[in-house]
Amino acid sequence: MHLLRQFGRRKVRTALTVFGITIGIWSLVVFSAMANKIDSLVSGGSAYYAGKIIVSGTAAGGYGALPMRLSDVDKVAAVPGVDVAVPQVQLFTETDVRVSFGVPSQTIGQVAGADRGRETVHVGLAQGRDLSAADEGADVVVLGTDLASKLHAGIGDAIELHGVPFTVVGILAPTLTTPDNNAFVPLRAAQQLVYDDLPDVVRSAVRPEELASQVIVYPAPGVVPAELADRIEASVPQTTTLTGDEFDRQVGASVSILNAILVGVALISLVVGGLSVINTMAMSVAERTREIGVKRAIGSPRLRIIRELVVEAGVIGLVGGLIGLAFGVLVVVLADEAGRSSGTVLFEMRPSTAVFAVAFATILGVVAGVVPAINAARLDPVDALRYE
Repeated sequence: MHLLRQFGRRKVRTALTVFGITIGIWSLVVFSAMANKIDSLVSGGSAYYAGKIIVSGTAAGGYGALPMRLSDVDKVAAVPGVDVAVPQVQLFTETDVRVSFGVPSQTIGQVAGADRGRETVHVGLAQGRDLSAADEGADVVVLGTDLASKLHAGIGDAIELHGVPFTVVGILAPTLTTPDNNAFVPLRAAQQLVYDDLPDVVRSAVRPEELASQVIVYPAPGVVPAELADRIEASVPQTTTLTGDEFDRQVGASVSILNAILVGVALISLVVGGLSVINTMAMSVAERTREIGVKRAIGSPRLRIIRELVVEAGVIGLVGGLIGLAFGVLVVVLADEAGRSSGTVLFEMRPSTAVFAVAFATILGVVAGVVPAINAARLDPVDALRYE
């Protein structure tokens, strides 16, 4: 009640201070949720690339680029140290890929079970079944949860991939990472899709069943992936490799910088909010100088004066933090729901983000109130009583 009376004496100033904290926490929550999403995508990529080598052709420039021939898979498999070599085909799910935040949806084809149990990243099913080796030759698809939502597709429905109808046989459980927005089809079906999109001059030189985008290599037990990658590049012409460690180095550093920028922008807003708390508490001390003098004259200890003012500042930070968190969560939820239909989920809200935001706002308020509180406690009772 005492705190409410104090806040009521300066409603506008307190409201503006709370608003300043709210804006800072709101930006912290939104940018942190965006950083969380980026972190999840990178973590998913790190888990996928760990312990394996991605081999791609260099003729078309880049990982997963075409063309590669399945004959290259036999050459890669023959390199000493290779345990399993799995051909894979990747292509964009949409023919008109637009530049946007996030990873574009991809259609991925490979023979189910070709990894011989070496794959360690497994995504559960929310509905239906997974692909099997018996599906080779059939136009069936397993969809990521976000892609299924975007296409409004359920088990048994027919969807089109590059103009070809596919029957949905499974929908993956949410992972909050790249598979949520991908489509998974048998290898032969993916090869045909790629073949149909090739220029006529290229199609005349290859058959659909000869095509691959990349080779997933699982090293034999005890083999160092980096050393095996070097042997593959030396043994198989016009190939380039990517190991898990290389992925972490290339992507991890860039993401760390991006996340630092996002959180840094939010922290700047919070610093501004903290300065407004300092200003409010300093004005409060000035307005209550006589009141503080009376408390000191009747024997109120300095520590009690400091505690009252610091608690008051902490409550301002807490209230601003809670309101900012509420607005931040609202923006994140609405933005994700609006983007889910198009497969663009930009944010990931975590409990740790909410706890950190509220705790940070409260601590910021407490710290901002310490200096004015100490100055108030140091006031001479006689001088304070004479203050006009």
